[in-house]
Amino acid sequence: MSPDVAALVQTLHDHRGRTVMVIAGAGSQALAWLLGVPGASRTLLEALVPYDWAAFDDFLGQAPPQYVADQTARLMAGRALSRARWLHGEDHLVGLACTATIITDRPKRGAHRAHIATWQPGRVAWYRLGLEKGARDRAGEEDLVSRAILNALAAAFNRPGRLPLPLGDSDTLLEQTTDLAALARQIYRHELTRFYLPADGCRQAPPTRPMTILAGAFNPLHQGHLELGQVASALTGQPLSFELTVVNAEKPALAEADILQRMAQFAGRWPVLVSNAPTFVAKSALYPGSVFVVGYDTAVRVLEPRFYHDSEAEMWAALDTIRAQGCRFLVAGRAGADGTFHEATTLAVPARVADLFEPIPSRRFRQDISSTELRETGRRGSR
Repeated sequence: MSPDVAALVQTLHDHRGRTVMVIAGAGSQALAWLLGVPGASRTLLEALVPYDWAAFDDFLGQAPPQYVADQTARLMAGRALSRARWLHGEDHLVGLACTATIITDRPKRGAHRAHIATWQPGRVAWYRLGLEKGARDRAGEEDLVSRAILNALAAAFNRPGRLPLPLGDSDTLLEQTTDLAALARQIYRHELTRFYLPADGCRQAPPTRPMTILAGAFNPLHQGHLELGQVASALTGQPLSFELTVVNAEKPALAEADILQRMAQFAGRWPVLVSNAPTFVAKSALYPGSVFVVGYDTAVRVLEPRFYHDSEAEMWAALDTIRAQGCRFLVAGRAGADGTFHEATTLAVPARVADLFEPIPSRRFRQDISSTELRETGRRGSR
């Protein structure tokens, strides 16, 4: 190990940050370097090398459109962050991933390249390293990719020092980021009404197509949310998105740090909308044509005048507005505070708005779990 590598690894070990690393195709030397300097257990929570396609797909939870690509690296890093959060909690965590194709024992038609990504609650960064074919042997390409991986981890940890990268004239290195902390700050300050973060962490404009939307505070996100969203999406035929509601009509607004930690639960797995829309009327204006997935208790509140300043006229006007936007509700049964399960089909819906409420029978979905129960019992949410 060269002195500059050893010095940077020691700097990483001296920081309180922890990481889960996922390496495919190249970059295993970076792992060896981390393990080669005493103190690696302070930095490395876990390392995975899903080399075979089956292992790769199993880790990612899907077969990606392209195995060596920016998007795939970001998805891997998001999944690595989710794994880190499950193992260690929430503080100072980074999911790091590399997917690469370099020189091997047979000629390759495509470019030699590596895609490296880091995902932490406040920032997603990704790097595209292009390597000139024939300029190095495998050990040389592996060394360069591994150096870039350690530099990416140092940047995520905000540590000084970077390893020199011996790039040739035909090599390339590009970097891009999504500043999640800035987005959370803008939402918190009401400088943004909403933003959309796909599962791969590269911010996009909110979709204009109708969606199936499951809104909530997700404190924490749990298997009931995930199963309900998937069942609802299958029923509607619309793509699923979760919506993290920052401003709730009945609860205090989320702080910036809470927004980031709640968003991190979706990293590499599911798209999430983040909005300041506290009511379904406001949401219907943002997501026309969409279907809102709610539990029995929420549907009851939607149909109670006391949530409309005790005005029945205001309630009818709100529901008429939701209809005019082409939106409606899918209602799932839910167990009440006394443990009694309320079947969605028993919801008392006035005939005037019966078209807006469709029940999900318990035979299609029932999951007697709640975020409140998980918090009170100290249990974690979804992996």
